[in-house]
Amino acid sequence: MAKLYFKYGVMGSSKSAQTLITKFNYEELGMHVWLIKPSIDTRDGAGIIKSRIGLKEEAQVITPQQDIIEEYHKVGVHDVIIADESQFFTPEQIDGLRELVDEENIPVICFGLRTDFTTRFFPGSMRLMELADSITEIKMVCACGRKATVNARIDENGKIVTKGDQVFLGGNDSYMAMCHKCWKQKQKE
Repeated sequence: MAKLYFKYGVMGSSKSAQTLITKFNYEELGMHVWLIKPSIDTRDGAGIIKSRIGLKEEAQVITPQQDIIEEYHKVGVHDVIIADESQFFTPEQIDGLRELVDEENIPVICFGLRTDFTTRFFPGSMRLMELADSITEIKMVCACGRKATVNARIDENGKIVTKGDQVFLGGNDSYMAMCHKCWKQKQKE
């Protein structure tokens, strides 16, 4: 029985690496993987998923206007759908992934962030939290040793940013995973 999986974690928690490892594991068993990512994520190239440890693969880019079910039928039948940066999919696209699980009996594994730098849900993540059969946190540790739960946005001076657009693409130079206590403390400093 197929399921919709949401595997979330903070920045730097190995989500993209786990996305690519999961793809490899399915392919090693001779299965066909439809690897997708939202068009907004252009950090490593429009159609590339790349992890910090150097793993990288080409993926099909999905724009916010595209119907995920139509796109799936265009590419043909696959054994599994694996999605990176799922927080950037629209709620309607998440609904489409849910429908593919239910109607096509195909597992869909979504990796992504749960919340933004202000600790608010991304729309795609919120919909995944509402619809997923399985929700798993990929854990990360704050510099203080506590569990990191916040994607703190930092400016060029290392100061915490608490205002701005929800989406700002960046890596370790723009974001830092931290526990909520450290995040609040750094804002006061």
